[in-house]
Amino acid sequence: MNERLVMAHAVWLDEGERDLVRRKGAHVCHCPSSNLKLASGIAPIPGYLAEGVNVALGADGAPCNNRLDVFTEMRLAALIQKPMHGPRAMPAAAVVEMATMGGARALGLDERIGSLEVGKEADIVVVDRSALHVSPHAGGDPMSELVYSHCASDVVSVIVAGEFVVRDRSLVTADSAQVAADAEAERVALLARAQLS
Repeated sequence: MNERLVMAHAVWLDEGERDLVRRKGAHVCHCPSSNLKLASGIAPIPGYLAEGVNVALGADGAPCNNRLDVFTEMRLAALIQKPMHGPRAMPAAAVVEMATMGGARALGLDERIGSLEVGKEADIVVVDRSALHVSPHAGGDPMSELVYSHCASDVVSVIVAGEFVVRDRSLVTADSAQVAADAEAERVALLARAQLS
């Protein structure tokens, strides 16, 4: 085990395993939707963070998540800890950190991505703050707004390494209809190979 290890879920680590993760600098990738859908438990994320373990935010795979939506994952990551650890257990800023720099650190790319800084790649997500479900702003915390109010449909543009991937809510690097059609064809083919169709 070393700093190159990224452990998905890490729901049931015992004290010895947690100590090993901490000492070796391994990373945890928290996947709250998947953990809830599969009833596999809730990872003790506030404890990991307090122990200095880097936590990234993930979605696992489509079969055990379905939406693969970082906004859903952020909201759930913030909410599911509160019944056990209290209303301040997962501050919105900590959740945004997991979704950005936590992921960059887990990938070993924190010098290149994960934050808006001079010298880093220009990775930017632009969200529309005008939707009714986000109003009123009333000078509120933008991190709380991102975590608790926004959803994937609020994304207007996505820029990766300075290039538009989504512009004005349209995917510009591929044909959306073709992607959906290809995915459906692959699903049908997979089921046929597994003799489940």
